[in-house]
Amino acid sequence: MHRTEAGPVLSTPSAAGAHGTGKVGSAKVDGQANWPIFHQPWWLDAVSPGNWDCVTVERGGEIVARLPFVVRGPRRMQMLTQPYVTPFLGPWVARSPGAKYAKALSDQMELQVELESRLPPVAAFRQSFSSTMINALPFVWAGYRAEVAYTNRLEQLDSEEALWDGLNGNIRREIRKANKRVVVRDDLGLDDFYGVWRDTLVRQGRPAPSRALLERIEAACGVRDARATLFACDADDRIHAAAYIVWDAEAAYYLLGGSRPELRTSGAPSVVLWEAIRRARQVTRTFDFEGSMIPPIDRFFRAFGGRQVPYLRVSRATPIAVGALRLRGAALRTLGAARTFTSAGRPAAMP
Repeated sequence: MHRTEAGPVLSTPSAAGAHGTGKVGSAKVDGQANWPIFHQPWWLDAVSPGNWDCVTVERGGEIVARLPFVVRGPRRMQMLTQPYVTPFLGPWVARSPGAKYAKALSDQMELQVELESRLPPVAAFRQSFSSTMINALPFVWAGYRAEVAYTNRLEQLDSEEALWDGLNGNIRREIRKANKRVVVRDDLGLDDFYGVWRDTLVRQGRPAPSRALLERIEAACGVRDARATLFACDADDRIHAAAYIVWDAEAAYYLLGGSRPELRTSGAPSVVLWEAIRRARQVTRTFDFEGSMIPPIDRFFRAFGGRQVPYLRVSRATPIAVGALRLRGAALRTLGAARTFTSAGRPAAMP
């Protein structure tokens, strides 16, 4: 089991089929090829090295359900949550091929009950479930809260012509304009991307991201051909916008991005995201923008023609933990407001 950075190693229940394992070799991984990218042990090792664990359920010697998590907080206020730069986690449940809907749903709920019962006792739990796992009733029945949020997804990537027709007119105009001013490249280095990403977050009043984290993601995804780093650059080699996408067999995700506010009128944010969609259709079936609860960013994503898809933010906390989380949230909001007030430039058009 992976040791957490804060607090002791947690012990998971010892029921048969429950594994507290961040180590691939310590449990059977028959279904690993079917797990989403954010469930893969190599991804979790990259974004939270030595600090993740999971509970699993086995049937017939195969893993049929799993729920990874990271542990944060001091010993008496520990929270099970998801790693940074990991938009979705929650339970993964094996599909039931050929089963009728009622039977498949019943199996899914039974497995969720088992997963939840095997989670270690802590003060709080908070994760965003994948939009493909919209059922969380077993967690609600166990006292959790489920809130609806939204992402945007392009679920038919077969035809580039159809994707182009699905764009709002203003996005098509921005792309045409950008094509006269910039070229989308994928041959620049990690330093170039990190600079754009870091500066975008700082302008938005958010903490500067970890360079080491980005390096680990790049190393893990690069060797598996599971990512693309795209830059919109002009004739003077100035980077106008950049995007970092990752994928598995089912979907590509717009994971990270940014733009230079002084160059944003070039249309680069639109053209670099359009190229990301074009790249995604070569390797997977769906493009997930990851959504945003920030209105301007939500409008920008919607203009690419994706379908609005709900996903669940599932949480639970003891009364003491609720109070502590509220205080922490208030402190972070105050800090964010101060950073925004003192930082130069306006928020970037791309998250």
